[in-house]
Amino acid sequence: MALLELRDIRKSFRMGGEDLEVLHGVSLVIESGEFVAMMGPSGSGKSTTMNILGCLDVPTSGEYFLDGKNVATLDRDELAVIRNKMIGFVFQGFNLLPRTSALANVEMPMLYSGVRARERRLRARDALERMGLGDRMSHDPSRLSGGQQQRVAIARGIVNKAPILMADEPTGNLDTKTSDEIMKLFQDLNINEGITIVLVTHEADVAAYAGRIVHFRDGVITGDAANVRARGADAE
Repeated sequence: MALLELRDIRKSFRMGGEDLEVLHGVSLVIESGEFVAMMGPSGSGKSTTMNILGCLDVPTSGEYFLDGKNVATLDRDELAVIRNKMIGFVFQGFNLLPRTSALANVEMPMLYSGVRARERRLRARDALERMGLGDRMSHDPSRLSGGQQQRVAIARGIVNKAPILMADEPTGNLDTKTSDEIMKLFQDLNINEGITIVLVTHEADVAAYAGRIVHFRDGVITGDAANVRARGADAE
């Protein structure tokens, strides 16, 4: 059974009094433990597809099965649990709370999971240490570099021990060296911890770290192939 499965997904948005279809029958299967990069130019449909996979948006038609469950049959509370327990998110803009420490930012998802304060603190510390930020836990975002902020965001994405991590242009605001460091962190989470990663990018150098690359253009998938020589994988 696939972990994530899209069947003939279509998505339309209302613009200027007309329906604009941005996904034209996308079908995609992602197995547990895969590292998939969804690649394509702006407007190709890759981010819309990720939003549907992450239960942040719903398709106009078609079916989406997450771990065997038809997402359309789930109510608002069930979807909230899935977003909190099953999926971690990392975004281009980091989305960290300002004037709030790195530690408190990482604790945030656990507040909605009912995790007790002591356990929250221990798990947040562990996640930040794994990201190499053991000496930056008390720093707020304004005192962190872009790469450090993204590491905090990744720590926040994995702290609930979700089996899936979704990242939308996670290196878009970073320089090349820092981007490589962040991508190696994603690769390590996938290879050594078995986290399923779905990553959206328009950069070939970033997609090269994934084990599979799915190409989008004009709302359809135009290519889907294994990347047998994933960048950096031979260093593991």
